[in-house]
Parts: sequence; C-alpha cells; structure tokens
Amino acid sequence: MKLYNKVREQKLLSVVLMAATLSVGILIGTLLNTGVRAARDQQAAPDATPLVIPKATDMANDFTRLAKQIDPSVVYIRADYTPKVQATRNNGRRGQQVDPDEDGDNGGGGDDQGLDLFRRFFGRGGGGNGELMPRQNYKREQSGTGFIVDKKGYILTNNHVVTVESTGDLVDHIYVKVHGDETEYRARVIGTDLETDLAVVKIDPKGDLQPVKVGNSDGVQVGDWAVAIGSPFGLEDSVTLGIVSAKGRSINGQNFQQFIQTDAAINPGNSGGPLLNIKGEVIGLNTMIATQNGGSQGVGFALPINTVARVYNDIIRDGHVTRGSIGATLLSNEQLTLKAMGFDHGVIVDTVKTDGPSDKAGLKPNDIVLALNGTPVKDSQDLIAHVADTPVGNSVVLNVDRDGKKMDVKVTIADRVKVYADRPEIAGPKPGSDESAAKPTAGPGEVKFGIYPRQLSEDERDLTPDKHGVTVTRVEPGSFAEEIGMQEHDIIIGINRQPVSSVDDIKRVQSTLKPGDAVAFRVVRGQGNRTQTIYLSGTLPER
Repeated sequence: MKLYNKVREQKLLSVVLMAATLSVGILIGTLLNTGVRAARDQQAAPDATPLVIPKATDMANDFTRLAKQIDPSVVYIRADYTPKVQATRNNGRRGQQVDPDEDGDNGGGGDDQGLDLFRRFFGRGGGGNGELMPRQNYKREQSGTGFIVDKKGYILTNNHVVTVESTGDLVDHIYVKVHGDETEYRARVIGTDLETDLAVVKIDPKGDLQPVKVGNSDGVQVGDWAVAIGSPFGLEDSVTLGIVSAKGRSINGQNFQQFIQTDAAINPGNSGGPLLNIKGEVIGLNTMIATQNGGSQGVGFALPINTVARVYNDIIRDGHVTRGSIGATLLSNEQLTLKAMGFDHGVIVDTVKTDGPSDKAGLKPNDIVLALNGTPVKDSQDLIAHVADTPVGNSVVLNVDRDGKKMDVKVTIADRVKVYADRPEIAGPKPGSDESAAKPTAGPGEVKFGIYPRQLSEDERDLTPDKHGVTVTRVEPGSFAEEIGMQEHDIIIGINRQPVSSVDDIKRVQSTLKPGDAVAFRVVRGQGNRTQTIYLSGTLPER
C-alpha cells in the first residue's frame, strides 16, 4: 500500500511539473509573439515610441463645478407653428420697424443694415421678385433655451423663442426638455413682454425641479467672468466662457433693455439661456448677438437679471407687465444742446401725444424736463425708467424749463400700453384679426369639432375657388379636428357637401350632427407656393 501511495505522489508531481512547464512556455511564446507583432506593426516608424494613455484624473475646477451645478436648471425649448395661408406681396426686403420706445431719437431710416447687425437668433425670410403668392404653410420649427426659476415648473426664456417673428403671434406648440429627463413636456405661456423680449412658460413636471440661483446684476463689473449655457444650433447643455465686456449697452435706442455685453460665445439657439457669474448665479438672460455672419463673433448681449426679475414678478402676478407713461417722446444724446442752453442734465421733449397725459397736463414740445418730483433727471432713459415704475393713476410733478421760465407740470401717469395702443410693437398685435376674435363653435350639448374659426380676410378669400369659407385659427389638442388632420390656417369651404361662408354656417351644420355621424370637411390648404383643395373625414366620437 505504501508503494502504491508513493507512485501516486510521484505521478501527481510529474503532472504538476509538466503543467507548470507548459504554462511558462505559453507565457514566453506569447511575449515573444507580441513583441514580433509589435515590431511588425510598427514597420512604418520602427523608431517611434507608442503613446500610452495615463490613468484618468479629476481635473475639476470652478467652471466644471459650476456647469454641473447649473445643468439641471437649464432646459431646451422647441416650438412649432404653421404660417397663415394668405397672399403677400414679396418684394425681397424685410419689413422695417421703428423700435418701440418713448425716445424720439431712435433712428428707423431706410437703411436696415444697422438692424441686420443685431440678431435675436432666428433667420428671416427674403428673396422674391414682387409676385403675389400664397405664403407657405407647412409646419415650421424653432428652438431656444430657458432656465427654471421655480421648482413647480416655471421657466424664463425670450419672447421670440415662443412667438412667430413675422406676426408676433404665439407659436402653436411649445415643448421643453429638462436635463436628465427624456420626457418632452408640453408647455403653456403664462405671459410675455414685448419690450424686454421676455416670456414665462410653465410645464407640469413629474416632481420638483431645481431652480437657478438668482444673482444681483447691479453688482456686475466689467472684467468679471461670465459663463453662458444653452443649446446653440440645438446642441444641448453647451457651456462657453468669457468675461463681461461692458454694461448698460442700448441697442437701436430700445427702452427697458440696457444689456450686459459679453464675449462668451453665444449662437443661434442660446436665446433665453442664463448668463452666470463665477459663483453660478444668474446675472442675465442671453438675448441677442452682434454679428455679420449669423454666428458668434464675440459680441453677445444679456438682459440683466434685475430687469428680468421685475418683468417675471409682474407676469406671474397679473399675466402681463404694466408700465407707466406720460405720453411724450424725448430726445436722447442731446448733452451738447443742453450744455449750450446752460444745463448739465435734463431731457428735451420732442413730441406730445394728442389727448395723452402730458398733453392734458400742458407739457409742450421743446420743454426741458430738469427734474421729476424734485429729483434731477440725468437723461431720457433715466426719466423713462422712473415714469415706467410709477403706478398707473399716480401723479408726478415735472420740473420744467420753457424758454427760460421755470414751471411745474403735474402729470397723471397712464398705462403705457393704452397710451400707445396704436403701436403694435408696444401694445402687441391688434385683436380681432386672428385667434383673439375666434371662439369654439360648439354650444352646450352639441358635438364638438375642436376648432376656433374666424371670417376670411380679403387675401384669403382670393385663395378659395368660390370666394367663401372660414379660417381655422386653432385646433384643440386631442380633438376630433386634430384626429382627422385639420391644421391651423386651413380654410373650410364645405361640410358634408354644404357650403360654408361664415362661422354661423359651421354652427348650423354642427347642430344637426350627433356622435357616431360621419363628417367630411372640404378644406383649402396651402402647399408650398400654391393651394390645394382636400377632404378631411371622420366619425364623430362618442361623448
């Protein structure tokens, strides 16, 4: 038995030694083969040393920490709309518009090169040779950035991100993506402000969101670090770095917009994104760039957060911004003129609006306003800012020099929008032409199409075969009309082979229908540079 065990041990030892020898041989062969292959692979440059990637190390600094901190609060905004179908005279030039303000020396001449230099990140149409043609009405998209200011889903962005540039109307749909969440939320507009190009939108998130930290833009100094975050060209969460280049920049004489200038790269799609200081606090809302090629050239402009906060607070309280007005335009940059008259401050009245507050109070053109309620007025912007912040209905005393005679003029402050109701760049698009005049067609107990119709304009009437119909200004989401493919700006010319010439005609047909009935709309729709007549049909759903 002992002999047997000894033989087993010797045999096991031999197997172990053989396995170890084979392992060493395989290892040596592998190393030799690797070296030969490496030498063979490096025939192009046998004397070059291969690159070796070092172990990853954390290079975090103030800016990387800032980016991680702010990312959850910055959102990507996508909007779409369908242009109206109407005949337009295309002369290849953009419409020219005088900037909205009470400052009379604001340019607005025939040369629009100055306006072209400053862009709010959305291109405008051009081209054409003056022919009368229907506008294209296929769906169009635009995008921008926003940032969360309330955990419940309130978001600040630019007005031009959520409106159609050519008309000033709100877009049809707004979608928001939050960092780290693949959901695309539908957003609704709480309110907008034309004169500061700001908008407040709201989403209904799954849970509480992370709002930004708001700073104080009055503390910003030229030379401070500035960080811009947004979605240029749709590239979400893009971070750029620069400094504050200047403060108090006024573009094209626009009131209420004294911008922070920065050389942090801002491009199309950055609209509405935050400009941050080194502490990660929002000091501005990125709004426009000065460019000659459509992209960043190191001159970007952000609206100071102190101005933004005032507008935001007005909107969430009232749904709009209310500013005071005295109903007068003022001359700017007249320091030399004032000096020649013996004054080192003040502002010269240019025009007085008929039946406006100043006219009723007795203010005259060429009066020099030296003080407001005894406080000296530095210039036109100073006076406009103080008047705008004065509650409507309150009275102020303007200390005036008229042809060398000092006098006091007591003016009652009026609502700026009402004073300038005839200026759409201040008061907004006039109501009555589009959705503002349209109402749902269904009454209590009636079937619902889910459309908001209005009467045709003369230009739209020319697009229909028999010069009649009604225009759809809005289609309710999830409605019967949306289900069958009805679109905003479609022209309904018939329902179930009955001609439609008015909103009352739609109501008449609607009153005869019940759930389960088949309905066929005959519709004129723009298609590229032409129109086509189509049928949209379906069965009315059960209530």
